[in-house]
Amino acid sequence: MTPSAALEALRAQVPLVHCITNYVAMNIAANVTLAAGASPAMIHAPEEVANFVPIAGALTINIGTLSAAWLDGMKTAAIAANSSNVPWVLDPVAHFVTPYRRKAAQELLNLKPTILRGNASEIIELAGAAGSGKGADSGDRVNDAHNSAQALAARYGCVVAVSGSVDFITDGSNSASIIGGSDIMPTVTALGCSLTALVGAYAAVAPRLDATVAAFVHFAEAGERAATDAIGPGTFAAAFLDKLYALEPENLEETRVSWF
Repeated sequence: MTPSAALEALRAQVPLVHCITNYVAMNIAANVTLAAGASPAMIHAPEEVANFVPIAGALTINIGTLSAAWLDGMKTAAIAANSSNVPWVLDPVAHFVTPYRRKAAQELLNLKPTILRGNASEIIELAGAAGSGKGADSGDRVNDAHNSAQALAARYGCVVAVSGSVDFITDGSNSASIIGGSDIMPTVTALGCSLTALVGAYAAVAPRLDATVAAFVHFAEAGERAATDAIGPGTFAAAFLDKLYALEPENLEETRVSWF
């Protein structure tokens, strides 16, 4: 499915996306999901996630602000998603920073996410190599994470997406790179986390590899267009939501994608 066809499906179906994300990202993740054309639900309590996941089109899990109760909810939700054939996306934010986070990320990864999305350092470290990340920021180039991404995709049977100046997406057999976006994007808090929510929205309406590519293309196109109207991070954040909302399927340029 092409990015344009995936956006048509997204707008037609308006999927419900169950987002378990961090405190910093909740607002922007919900707004990005809404602007793109889907419907977000920010539910994380262990007592209710198992009942909510089956009615959602997709689940996204972001471990940014982790706690024991939230981790219980995340694992319960992932198990429910697998049981209900609901696609789910894992964002292992800064998983290498502490032993607790590393263990939590590995436990969630062992539950076999449909899609794994992270920056280069997160993907490299998750594959067992040494990265150069600093907190949630990557210290490695996307190119350096290609082998790690392909290894993780093969090991866990998932699509792996690496965010950066030129994004890389692979299912272990087929891979794509995506150009676009803006240098301002990393200066807006939790914008990367919101991409995870957008990937979930597309995963609800398209095959997992096509969905991931479509989400990244939509994100890159909106970012590039928003940069022309922005004078800094504040105006960029507002312009980015407007561009996500205004983009039509024919605007998702396939020339941004290189398959190999």
